[in-house]
Amino acid sequence: MKISGSTALVTGANRGFGRHLAVELAARGATVYAAARNPDTVDLPGVTPVRLDITDPASVAAAAELAGDVNLLINNAGIDSGTDLLDGDLDLVRLELETHYLGTLSMVRAFAPVIAGNGGGTILNILSVLSWINFPKHGAYGAAKSAEWAMTNALRVQLADRGVRVAGLHVGYMDTDMTAAITDPKSDPETVARIAVDGIETDAYEILADDVSRQVRAGLAGGATALYPQLP
Repeated sequence: MKISGSTALVTGANRGFGRHLAVELAARGATVYAAARNPDTVDLPGVTPVRLDITDPASVAAAAELAGDVNLLINNAGIDSGTDLLDGDLDLVRLELETHYLGTLSMVRAFAPVIAGNGGGTILNILSVLSWINFPKHGAYGAAKSAEWAMTNALRVQLADRGVRVAGLHVGYMDTDMTAAITDPKSDPETVARIAVDGIETDAYEILADDVSRQVRAGLAGGATALYPQLP
């Protein structure tokens, strides 16, 4: 889809990767709704702050009513509680699923009819390389992202004949507040935002933003022992 002249809503747009996405979209001529739990934290010129908690159905419905001209939705809002699946707080595991899976699904259910009614457009779900491979210290996050990936695939097929393209962005660590404690190599979120918007503009269904994501996807055919060589 053409970005210039489009109307986009980005969740989690007050900081981190979401902020970079909002900046990139606005720079390319899109009208941008920048959604955050506290809209006062959105400090970007030329965008419209929107109060939104994707885990609150009333908040999602209010955002869909307010932003009724949207034809591009980017589901970026997320958390990483660093919860271990075996020993971690089960409430935090639920929160990961409520956010990445059910929260994103609520956004799609609310905005897909809006986008279809506006002549069609795109939904981009910000996934992760951890939707394809998981590690204990990111167990809850990876499980939630895997669920979001499965949801993305189902909705992609279901919404195709309604003129709504559903895409997914896979990326490893980015240099944001969420990964501040991680010492592994990280991508520049500004660069990834540009790759993501390029992918939307070329109607890609699957956007791989870094070498890590490309390598892991290529390794999926090898099965569990290829992805997890440490297994006995």
